[in-house]
Amino acid sequence: MPDLLNQINDKDLRLVAEKIAGNIRITPDDGLFLFKNADLAVLGLLAGIVRRRHNGNLAYYNRNFHIEPTNICIYNCRFCSYHKAKGDPESWEYSHEEMLNIVKKFDDKAVTEVHIVGGVHPSYDLHYWGSLIKKIKEYRPALHIKAFSAIELDYMISRAGLTLEEGLTLLKEYGLNSIPGGGAEIFDENIRKHICDEKSSSKLWLDIHEAAHKLGIPSNATMLYGHIENYSHRIDHMERLRQLQDKTGGFNAFIPLKYKKSNNSMSYLGEVNSIEDLRNYAVSRIYLDNFPHIKAYWPMTGKESAQMSLSFGTDDMDGTIDDTTRIYSMAGSKENPAMNSDEICALIRQAGFIPVERDSLYNPLTQIEI
Repeated sequence: MPDLLNQINDKDLRLVAEKIAGNIRITPDDGLFLFKNADLAVLGLLAGIVRRRHNGNLAYYNRNFHIEPTNICIYNCRFCSYHKAKGDPESWEYSHEEMLNIVKKFDDKAVTEVHIVGGVHPSYDLHYWGSLIKKIKEYRPALHIKAFSAIELDYMISRAGLTLEEGLTLLKEYGLNSIPGGGAEIFDENIRKHICDEKSSSKLWLDIHEAAHKLGIPSNATMLYGHIENYSHRIDHMERLRQLQDKTGGFNAFIPLKYKKSNNSMSYLGEVNSIEDLRNYAVSRIYLDNFPHIKAYWPMTGKESAQMSLSFGTDDMDGTIDDTTRIYSMAGSKENPAMNSDEICALIRQAGFIPVERDSLYNPLTQIEI
């Protein structure tokens, strides 16, 4: 590896590369320098070093499905293609019974996780959603329930008149196992004013995840990129996550989410290309040195881009999903959001990595190939 680093002609870039190879934490200025100056091949090399440090040659996936309870939402973020007003012909709102029926469709399948995220419905508080979790747990006790973005949690807990700690404790008692990473968008407040002004603040997002971690509820983190933000905003976002992870150790994975242009009021921006996706994955893996996993959410970028990202720092392909999410298809994704485990494993092997089926906390569920 030192010989490869010596082939980097730019002296400043080589100094940053030597830090990374030596497992020395890079600074925000270093991260910004990588975004602006490192070519894709160098980023792939450096991200690969960090990836192998965390996960060797392994690439994870799980057997999961989604429940999206409603797309009725009190917020109307400019980037969102999912939101509909109550009464809109394209809106939906599932009852508890309908959502339990979705769970029952998987009775004969070896799924291990249900992912529950939707709009922030104006009518329901923590007890409504907590009772749904309880019903799912009673029906299928071993199913891991990863549910509710920080934005949903903020509303449902406030509506119930509880503190963050009280609300999260009660949800844990109902059966909540972990929290997804949605709603983070970009933490810079000036950017948020332009893209999601009504939504909970970045500080509140971080406070909710910190409170969850202290209660033993792990979570993921996301970042919406490829819109009006710049590289400094991305580094600032990752720096805040890195600091919180230093404090709590409660994040399982970081998931970069690409802005998709269809059916929202920011469509004029277009979308960044696949090269930018790979640059972003690589810098994320390098910068977030205390995050054990970087996830390529394939319904967003497509299967082939997710496969390529394994060579640029990612180590997790998410899951089988089984055509149970509409969030990205409504934003223009052309992927049919369903793969079986054989398809995921084939993609991973073709990229030169070893597939590992995992549970929601990244414990292997199958024997690792040698």
